Amino acid sequence: MANDAASASPAFFTRPDGLRLACRHRDGATPTLMFLPGYMSDMEGGKAAALDAWAGVQGRAMLRLDYSGCGASEGRFVDGTLERWRDDVLLLIDALAEGPVVLVGSSMGGWLALLVALARPDRVSALVGIAAAPDFTEWGFTDADKALLHTAGRIEEPSAYSDDPYVTTLDFWKSGQGLRLLDGEIAIDCPVRLLHGQQDADVPWEIALRTAARLRSSDVQTLLVKDGDHRLSRESDIALLIRTIEALPGNP
Repeated sequence: MANDAASASPAFFTRPDGLRLACRHRDGATPTLMFLPGYMSDMEGGKAAALDAWAGVQGRAMLRLDYSGCGASEGRFVDGTLERWRDDVLLLIDALAEGPVVLVGSSMGGWLALLVALARPDRVSALVGIAAAPDFTEWGFTDADKALLHTAGRIEEPSAYSDDPYVTTLDFWKSGQGLRLLDGEIAIDCPVRLLHGQQDADVPWEIALRTAARLRSSDVQTLLVKDGDHRLSRESDIALLIRTIEALPGNP
């Protein structure tokens, strides 16, 4: 089921229900790097591709995936929930990743990384969030938004990153509300690094500070990029990401 990440076409891993998840798995030294994309994003984004290229040069194992209904994976995007996408990640970790795993999560992927680390504390050796957005179903929606979700079942908004509208379903919102983390201790003990741009128009950089305060781990660092936006995909941002990963404890 694994393939070299430089190949033209992704590999596919079949879930127990028959739906196929697209993935790219690069063999190499562990800990395995695993990139978790943001909402309505996929594994072919600039940060994921740059990190994979670095992993190839370094001889590091890396695993990327498209959540069900996203990118090249089968399924419908509107059927996706935070819980289902978390379980997609867990499935591939259990089936494809060898040894410890370093999770690198962008935006919603940062929330998923926290949930995955909680579910697999014996496998996740470190976590890096890039504009991580835990609990965005709570702080990212107005009371009017929530009312519309309950009456219409979905919200469609223009996206700054895609020609397709930004769609949020009631099922996704309910799933997120059931998996909120910032109201209590986040029982994660591995090293955590949180990178966040202070010009982020989508996820307030204060969320990084709230997340850091809630994490149980004593090895937590928050890195604020004063002129950084939400994507943190400039060359300088990617260089910071790679330096951050290089400096993690337990690297080969």
